[in-house]
Amino acid sequence: MPVRRPSPRAPIPLDFNATTPVLPEAVDAMLPYLSTDFGNPSSGHVYGRRAHAAVEKARAQVAALIGCEAGELVFTSGGTEANNLAIRGLTSPRARRHVVTSSIEHPATARPLDWLAAHGFDVSRVGVDGSGRVSVPALAAELGPQTSLVTVMHSNNETGVLQPIAEIAARARKAGALVHTDAAQSVGKVPVDVHALGVDALSIAGHKLYAPKGVGALFVRKGVALEPLLLGAGHERGLRPGTENVASIVALGVAAKVARKDLAKVARRLVGLRERLWARLAAEIPALVLNGHQTERLPNTLSVRFPRVSGTALLAAAPTIAASTGSACHDGKESAPAVVVAMGVSPEEALGTVRLSLGRSTTQAQVDAAARALGAAWKRLAR
Repeated sequence: MPVRRPSPRAPIPLDFNATTPVLPEAVDAMLPYLSTDFGNPSSGHVYGRRAHAAVEKARAQVAALIGCEAGELVFTSGGTEANNLAIRGLTSPRARRHVVTSSIEHPATARPLDWLAAHGFDVSRVGVDGSGRVSVPALAAELGPQTSLVTVMHSNNETGVLQPIAEIAARARKAGALVHTDAAQSVGKVPVDVHALGVDALSIAGHKLYAPKGVGALFVRKGVALEPLLLGAGHERGLRPGTENVASIVALGVAAKVARKDLAKVARRLVGLRERLWARLAAEIPALVLNGHQTERLPNTLSVRFPRVSGTALLAAAPTIAASTGSACHDGKESAPAVVVAMGVSPEEALGTVRLSLGRSTTQAQVDAAARALGAAWKRLAR
């Protein structure tokens, strides 16, 4: 069943990296667990057994998408909680007090690392090159006998650039460090296999892959010690206490099943639409610049710099487009995107950045209309 499209009079949605609509089949699957099958998964009676079985089915579906065992998956309230649980939970049991990360992490990673730094950890942040990718040799140079954890995002939420996680993990393992990656933007868009990547922990955010907001998961490799952040009963093997969000977990399982089934097909379609959008925008605006790597990026993401205008002003002048200048998790003040500045772009030029992220429902007609609207708005502002 296709994703339901917005009203023709609604702005064209091009901000799917911020969030996605819930798949209709995922909505249908979760409804019984909001009404008739309302049991607590920890209860021993029939209602509880039904809820428990639904959670375990979803666990297997999500595990299949990333190539892990169902027992290696912990359900959380989303990507932020998964990152916090991984970063603090993996480092707490270890005597080592050094962590290596990148300079372009999402606040859901950067802030927990700030917490570690405030509690006696040494945190090394490695920069990126002009294409937005972390240098593996530069990161390897930071590793040492005290390195407990390396955490680098799988793909950047603003530029869509994919990071060399498998290479990073191989270097980290030689140094005896654990490896975590925030794959919130990647899972469901590109192939993600925890064994191929060589990571010990991986974070998932449900609302980035057509499941509801407020649900996510953390993969933790079997045998790796993880200390819980919250104290309570023994839910999720005692790693995440609190009664499970059954309906949303069921929806996440269905979304993972759908993503696994048609991942390659959807990715090919989105790449075609993304490149069509880029070609039409570049034809309208010859000085337009692509942010990030030409090929190593998410199939749906186009981060571009418009010359001589700010991205915020451009989007205000193109009200038929719903897009963003970067992450949706910032405070609303206009400032140069830090991720783009980290790539060596001047703050003045970086202010012209707009992130255009496509989704399952995006059509060719919408792409063409968006290119025309953005091109016309830029010409009005830049003259």
